[in-house]
Amino acid sequence: MDTSPPNPSDDDALPAAIKAAALQHLMKHGASGLTLDDVAREGGLSVTAVEAVFPHRDDLLTALVVDAYDASGAAMERADRVAAEAGAPAGARLLAATRALRQWSFAHPAEFTLIYGSPVPGYHAPQDTVPPASRTPAVLAGILRSALASGELTPPRRTLPGGLLRPEALELFGGAPEAPFSDVVERGIVLWSSLIGLLVFQVFSRTHDSVQDEAAYFDAAIAVAAETVGLDVPLGEGDR
Repeated sequence: MDTSPPNPSDDDALPAAIKAAALQHLMKHGASGLTLDDVAREGGLSVTAVEAVFPHRDDLLTALVVDAYDASGAAMERADRVAAEAGAPAGARLLAATRALRQWSFAHPAEFTLIYGSPVPGYHAPQDTVPPASRTPAVLAGILRSALASGELTPPRRTLPGGLLRPEALELFGGAPEAPFSDVVERGIVLWSSLIGLLVFQVFSRTHDSVQDEAAYFDAAIAVAAETVGLDVPLGEGDR
């Protein structure tokens, strides 16, 4: 992956150069202990130039977090849009969107680690990161809403108890559906957490010693996770 800094010859390129240098440092050393001095040294920049754009380390981390959430969310949105425009059923849309997130995750391990790895000591993500972070669950919610409207969901045999969610979670989905799908938002969070957990295992090589074909395993695991929301994911021959 090429993360070399662009030529910071003008003001517009400087933020990109700083963020590229920061990602290079994150790939080598991780985010713990990151300083603006480290970033300046990595990118061949002056500390003064870095501080002019990002006065504090947390400002830079927030910019990187926002970029990562936006880029990963956009990848899912594009894949889902293409599948939907082709007339794919909801299960196929889910598979396309989650595959896109997987592809992005492997192509951008430093960014993936920043948003889904261990918390950075001393860093507390501000409210600015919430809308970008919501793009991934919003894609899943959109697919589930479509499946619900088209009758593609199977009613659950066991429902999750109500009253467990924050109002904003229900708002993102558009409100709680009627029975027998009144717990679909709760189930969607199970699907979302299963997706991220699976990616963490694969990107951090937790499954490479036990799984022969990790891409095929990912598809199958998504199909199993989708069953928790009553959605069928097609896994035809040669579908990968």
